Amino acid sequence: MTESESAGYDYDYDVVISGAGLAGSAAAILLARRGVRVALLERRSDPEAYKALCTHSLQASAYPVLDELGLVPALEKAGAVRSEARWYTRWGWIEPRAAPGGPELPYAYNVRRSTLDPLIRSRAAQTPGVDLLLGHPVIGLVREAGRTTGVRVSTAQGEREIRARLVVGADGKDSAVAKFAGVPARLYENARFGYLAQFRNLPLSGGVGQTWFLEPDMAYAFPNDGGVTVLAVLPDKKRLPAFREDLEGSFLDFVRALPEAPPIDSAERVSKITGTVNYPLHSRRPTAPGVAFIGDAALTGDPLWGVGCGWALQSARWLAEAVGSSATGQGDLDRSLAVYARRHRRELSGHQYLGADFAKARPFNPVERLMFSAAARDESVARHMHLFASRLIGPLRFLNPVALARASAVNLRHRGAALSKGQRNQAV
Repeated sequence: MTESESAGYDYDYDVVISGAGLAGSAAAILLARRGVRVALLERRSDPEAYKALCTHSLQASAYPVLDELGLVPALEKAGAVRSEARWYTRWGWIEPRAAPGGPELPYAYNVRRSTLDPLIRSRAAQTPGVDLLLGHPVIGLVREAGRTTGVRVSTAQGEREIRARLVVGADGKDSAVAKFAGVPARLYENARFGYLAQFRNLPLSGGVGQTWFLEPDMAYAFPNDGGVTVLAVLPDKKRLPAFREDLEGSFLDFVRALPEAPPIDSAERVSKITGTVNYPLHSRRPTAPGVAFIGDAALTGDPLWGVGCGWALQSARWLAEAVGSSATGQGDLDRSLAVYARRHRRELSGHQYLGADFAKARPFNPVERLMFSAAARDESVARHMHLFASRLIGPLRFLNPVALARASAVNLRHRGAALSKGQRNQAV
């Protein structure tokens, strides 16, 4: 049975979404605004539930989605901090700044998931056309002739079947929908482990986020709402045995040793030190017959880049744009899903490829050395790197011939200036 052959089927909803986190709630809102009847399922019963292990940062590429969802004023009111950042490298700090007389740099927000998740979930619940069903974990799929036509869920009253034209897996990297649909994930080893904690009264240089590229170790500190700073360390796994012997001591010592280290000893830690020792990157086909995946269910990046929240919102938008009409029966749903799948691959596969390569915990390669060193020496190159780090441009635009030539010229000038200075010193 194809999608067109099942168009006359009696569905409970047009779309069932499993997972009422960022991706699922955003998709529910955007689909419902297009006239789609949505059942938004959440396995947890608490409407205030949130994801704890997260970078708590939204890249600038997600700002248009936040704006379309109408969340920007609420985030500002909640105290979300604009996602400005500076990055430490062996060549010094890369500090992107707006060009003189030019527009401000694109930004989104750093915001704790304890603030963000309930906010967007509440907006979804208030959106006409969305039924938020808490305490509804998916325990199976309804399938007809090889096509998914609904889900089976567990409720306080027993099992229930909900039929829909499209089932959306927004249920994280270990997606139950993907498991039941038989869509496996491709895994990429991450040779780093990570731990994070939240602090108050932890001032950061310039009041902006900091990331340390220590080759191969990494760390970051992002200021968030409520005066809380999220501080994370991501060392090479070779350091894991020693790190585990004294987690708290190792965490604090790692931070103290950072260049321009935040004054962690005078700060107040307001959370446990939490993390993961094994977090591979993964990706899976973003669609199957009657099924689509968004957010981490489709793809997880290396957490050191802080891309997951933004990609969750963006993939939700791409899906809504692709299937908004066909999900109501007005068009070919399979063709719409193919459009979504192509968009997802086009926008994210390049980023994922580079992320998986860097997750090997290797030193910078020659091209990275070229771009990072030039960005530490030239504001124009730093702004170009900001666009890439914010995922507003992809790898091909980031590493286009003009950008590479400019970076080379910057480094040649720097080398020439250093040689001239050395010759003057010798003359003296």
